[in-house]
Amino acid sequence: MHPSAAALTEVEFHTGVADPVGFACRLLRKAYRQGARVLVTAPGPRLGELDRALWTFEERDFVPHVRVPGAGAAVAARTPIWLATDAAAAAPAAGAPRLLVNLGAQAPADPGALERLIEIVADAADEADLGRQRWRAYKAAGLSIKHHGGGTGRDG
Repeated sequence: MHPSAAALTEVEFHTGVADPVGFACRLLRKAYRQGARVLVTAPGPRLGELDRALWTFEERDFVPHVRVPGAGAAVAARTPIWLATDAAAAAPAAGAPRLLVNLGAQAPADPGALERLIEIVADAADEADLGRQRWRAYKAAGLSIKHHGGGTGRDG
């Protein structure tokens, strides 16, 4: 018998990030190169900024991505990076990624259903407060959390 799904979810917080969109671009490029499928959630304006940045942040690199909902099922199935305003928007889709990168959207309703959850929290006070709320929600759900702070916005 396997432990509960919640026990299997890895949660990481990167806090004090000065450039969350740039940080996410580097993280997603690395994930793409490693063959990972990733769902990225963010409020609408930040999601639009990330969508544009993924096209332009690195002259010689392209990180294939698609907005969901909106993309056809066949396109989404073969695209490794999904962008959505919340995890529930992508959850019903077949083959939805089980790695979630969150850039300030609401916490997913069922974080235990994910293999890995990465929170990128900007250095602004209001975003830090919302990040703390998500942290408390994950702790209350019994999830173990790793913290990476420092605010450099670099992923190594």
